Parts: sequence; C-alpha cells; structure tokens
Amino acid sequence: MINRVRVAAIQPRSHTLGDEERNVSDALGWMERAALVDADLVVFPEGYPGPTSPLNQYDAVSPLGVRAAEYGQHVVAGGIEPDGSGGHHVVLRLISDSGDVAATYRRTTPHGPYVYQDIDAWGFQYTAHDTPPAVVHTRLGGIGMLVCSEVYVPELSRLLALQGADILVYPAGGAINELLDSWRTLIRARAIENLLYTVATQNIYDATEKGVGTIAGPEEILASSDSEGMLVADLDIQRLRYLRSEVERIVVPKPYRTIPGVIDWRRPELYAGLTDPAHKLKTR
Repeated sequence: MINRVRVAAIQPRSHTLGDEERNVSDALGWMERAALVDADLVVFPEGYPGPTSPLNQYDAVSPLGVRAAEYGQHVVAGGIEPDGSGGHHVVLRLISDSGDVAATYRRTTPHGPYVYQDIDAWGFQYTAHDTPPAVVHTRLGGIGMLVCSEVYVPELSRLLALQGADILVYPAGGAINELLDSWRTLIRARAIENLLYTVATQNIYDATEKGVGTIAGPEEILASSDSEGMLVADLDIQRLRYLRSEVERIVVPKPYRTIPGVIDWRRPELYAGLTDPAHKLKTR
C-alpha cells in the first residue's frame, strides 16, 4: 500500500436520455485530464457514464477499463443493472489499474421504491440489493463504495471502516439542491468519525445546478466545489495510520485536529437495538 493517494473527483456536465452515450467519450476525456495530474483514483458520479436509463444500451465499462490500464488508474464508475424481475439495481464498479472490474457494489439502502422513477433522465424502478458493502483492498489502500444518499446511513460507512477502508466514495446522482449543506456536513462527518477520507461528486444536469463535490479527511476538507469540473486532492494514508493508532491526550498544542483513535470507542454490547427491526423512531 502506498502512503499517498491522489484522487480526482469528476463533477461533469452529464448527458441524458438519447444523448446519454456521449458520457462515455466525455469520461475518457476526464480520465486523460486526471492522468495529466497523476491521479491514482478517479471517481465519477452515480450513474455515470452509465447507462442510467433502461432505454439505453451501451458498454461503458470496457473502454474505461482500457483507459484505466493505460493510465494506471483505479476508477469508480456508475450505472444500473437489471434485477431479473423488471426493476434495476443501482451499481458502482471499481475498475482496477489492470483494467478489470475489481468489485461491484449494488445499492442496498433504502428499501425500494425510491426516487429514481421521479426523474425522466433515470426513469426506472429501483430495487434494493441485500448484499452489504465490502471493502476492496488495493495498492492504494482499502476502498469502500456507497451510493449517493447512503451517506445519510452512518452504519454503512462504519461497516466499511471496520473492514479497513481508507477511502470511502459517495458518488451522487444530482438534484441535491436544498440538501447541499446537510449533505456536505455528512460527507465530512463520515470522515471524522471513521478516521478515513471521503469523496463525493455528482452529475451537473443544467447550468443552474450546484454540485456537492467534496473531498474530506478526518482533520480538514481538502477540496470542495459546486461547479462542473475536476477536484484533485492528495490523501495522506500514513496520517490515517497515525490517527488510528494514537489516543487522545490533553496536551497543548494538540498534535491533531480531530480525536484520534475514536473508532476504537465502540461498545457493541450497548447497540443491540440497532439490529432489532422492531425498533422504530419514536415520534411521540
């Protein structure tokens, strides 16, 4: 595992419906731009380069794999996959620097149906998958993938952290709009509470849309942009190891900007209610 990872989070102007296949050539162009800055990991949004609409059928994975091997990049790419009964799983694929698909994650949360049928650009019936997310151990470190608003479900991120994730990616679809502030807060919170790096980006569907693009670590936000483009940041994996192995001490000045070792504060004997499906939010 290397000590430093350069991430390029792509927040593209995304084509939809009959023009969606154009996202493939655009994605290859973004990978070329990422190679010019020596990016090790390229993260695309949810459903990008697709296809995301069931009306479209094209292969995005093969050309991305060829380019990933050429540039020595790991790439996170999004799309959908038929579930065999008329619905679709939302998928993220991690393409390795050999050009092969190292892992596929199918969105698990929430239970369907969900908002995908509300937007013409997507227009499919979402089916939740029942296989929990798993970390992919690569030369860059442990990489975990979650989809979009799964950042709102802290248990999923913690599960990946306990499996050894150094980097969690949260590619988003779009239309976040009024939720941007809370969304960015959670992207940073997931990094702080799990002592790892988080990467989020989304599709930009029209010129007025603002994006959630953020790369955060446990001690600071490394890059943030609400515009179309590419965010680049260097992730210090060695620093993560230090923060995980240290314990909090009352010293002045503190040699860290977050509480170290916090992931070891777990007391699972107190958490039985988390696994009891009968437990519901008390509203009264």
